Amino acid sequence: MSAQTTDEGRHQHQQQQQQSPLKTELGTTTIQDSVVSKVAGIAAQEVEGIRMGSGTTQAVGSIMSAVPGVVSGSESRGVSVEVGEVEAAVNLTMSVEYGRTIHQIAETVRANVIRRVEHLVGLSVTEVNITVNDIFFPQQEQQQEQ
Repeated sequence: MSAQTTDEGRHQHQQQQQQSPLKTELGTTTIQDSVVSKVAGIAAQEVEGIRMGSGTTQAVGSIMSAVPGVVSGSESRGVSVEVGEVEAAVNLTMSVEYGRTIHQIAETVRANVIRRVEHLVGLSVTEVNITVNDIFFPQQEQQQEQ
């Protein structure tokens, strides 16, 4: 790597820090990981045809949400984040509805998470990694609930 490339990278990083809405001359705003997790989880769930988390966490979440006064944390189920001062990386685990094109759903989820986190939180999203760990059949779930 040349010295020029290193200088350009450093300059871009400094520019990014200066442009962050979280760092101003009047002070710094710190966003906790849990806030970014919830925003990312809600943004992912805005896409039709997915369920966040593994099958086990989905089942436990359903049971917990049925108990009055218990918060299930479903907004951040299947979400982990790494948050820096001006950037965030997001990891998602989800199930996709059978019959949906998985790579298209993943790209739609990725784009929505990036858009929401960057707009609502003010952090630059460096990556959104998605693990699809299962598929689900909505018709079977409806029959089981009856």
